Amino acid sequence: MRSRRSGGTSATASLRKDRGPADDSVSSLATDPSADPPFRRVLVANRGEIAVRIIRACHELGIEAVAVYSDADATAGHVRAADTAVRLGPAPAAESYLRGDLIIDAARSTGAEAIHPGYGFLAERASFARAVEDAGLVFIGPSADSIAAVGDKLAARRLARAAGVPVVPGTVEPAAVERADGVEAILVDADSIGFPLYVKAAAGGGGRGMRRVTTRADLPAALAAGSAEALAAFGDGAVYLEREVRPARHIEVQVLGDAMGTIVAVGERDCSIQRRNQKLVEESPAPGLTAAERREVHALAVQVAQAAELKSAATAEFLLDEDRHFWFLEVNTRLQVEHGVTELTSGIDLVREQLLVAAGRPLSATTIAAAERAATPGRHAIEVRLTAEDPARSFTPVAGRIGRWAMPAGPGIRVDTAIEAGDRIPPDYDSLIAKILVVDADRPAAIRRLARALGEVEVTGVQTSLPFHRFVAGHPGFASGTLSTDWVAAEWDPAMEADRGRALAVASRFAAAVAATAASSVAPTDAAAGRDRPSSGWQRAGRDDDTDRWPER
Repeated sequence: MRSRRSGGTSATASLRKDRGPADDSVSSLATDPSADPPFRRVLVANRGEIAVRIIRACHELGIEAVAVYSDADATAGHVRAADTAVRLGPAPAAESYLRGDLIIDAARSTGAEAIHPGYGFLAERASFARAVEDAGLVFIGPSADSIAAVGDKLAARRLARAAGVPVVPGTVEPAAVERADGVEAILVDADSIGFPLYVKAAAGGGGRGMRRVTTRADLPAALAAGSAEALAAFGDGAVYLEREVRPARHIEVQVLGDAMGTIVAVGERDCSIQRRNQKLVEESPAPGLTAAERREVHALAVQVAQAAELKSAATAEFLLDEDRHFWFLEVNTRLQVEHGVTELTSGIDLVREQLLVAAGRPLSATTIAAAERAATPGRHAIEVRLTAEDPARSFTPVAGRIGRWAMPAGPGIRVDTAIEAGDRIPPDYDSLIAKILVVDADRPAAIRRLARALGEVEVTGVQTSLPFHRFVAGHPGFASGTLSTDWVAAEWDPAMEADRGRALAVASRFAAAVAATAASSVAPTDAAAGRDRPSSGWQRAGRDDDTDRWPER
């Protein structure tokens, strides 16, 4: 266990009692009984930017935050931000962040009263939520029963259908892929659903176990392959069939519920800019929806949430087809990566609401007011996920050490990250390194602000997805709002963009060389140091453009 105050390790460590500047906020909370901290100490069972995000929310409420870390994250940003940190184990997630028993032990040893799972890892595992509850701790999220009710996609489809919510046509029971008669039965189902269709995993997400099938003859092989991949990824090989809805937009609704049974929708997000079911850009509100359409999809989301008796934050996901019909997909019983765009447009701190609701308090007046005006939003927010990936090579993750790290600033810009210059990006976890969010009065202004913000980003040492995000921000098709889940495949040509990026880099280096030659005729060298005086902006641009844009082949 590591104490933030001492910076060392020991069998026991004292939690920091003195927050310094934050003492005033703690005192103000104490003077208002309704604003007393909901917990004294919370363990954050995650890493990276989401752990830092939760730790900050805890500190603002006067709550002490406990971090957990693997050997790969011993000096990571979330460890630095917390009051106390506890080592879980080696770098592999299966030996550290996925060890629910170790996390519960860490909570007990530090006196934490509650555990916040963030997203990913154990966030949507009903078994973990139940183990937390059985240990006498508070799980900050929906109950284990609610997670079980909708965590399995087939269970969620059955629940939504029973609640009268339109569900994408498909099966609601797992395919019996291990039996010959089961395959025959699923072929009959497929004929009634129609092709093309998808084989999907009942557990998990992110495209694991998913197979697109265009003909009846291809279905048996797709069932076997999808089931095998689902079993390897989630420990559950159950798969089902779902009709392909194309073209379509991916719309998700943020819902919040409390222990008193109040459930509200506080806005929707468009997540259509994605590649292989991995979201790349998200925005709120969804462009082009009418107020009536927003009310419709918000009401559908609340229906599903009520049927599952959801408390805390959750997200109901839908497809919007070309005939403007909404089709239910699934429920995520956790905080979403893209929750920040809803915070920027609604004025709600979703993590704070989670903490208060978990302590048994009702939804805040701010949240109720935000829900009442959600169909007519007055601002627009956009988020891009900056990842350590190479867009020229199918967004292949890369590892390495960050060199220079400069994030944008100014009005209407928010950056969620746990990275600093010199940090190492380990290969063991998700490649997300920062979320860059902007907000403005309307969508055109938000896009202009996004382009400006991305122009200020400087990251060296590892290749990032920055070139792709700059491409999106400057694309007329994105500006027009004509979005679909096929947008990236239709508009993004990585080879062409890589060539263009390298040509720009060559031009920058040429300009840098010209500038350097001109400067050398008037600027003396520092002989004692054995090097030139500090380089100009042109020189730095020429040196760094390849990393910002594309790596050399």
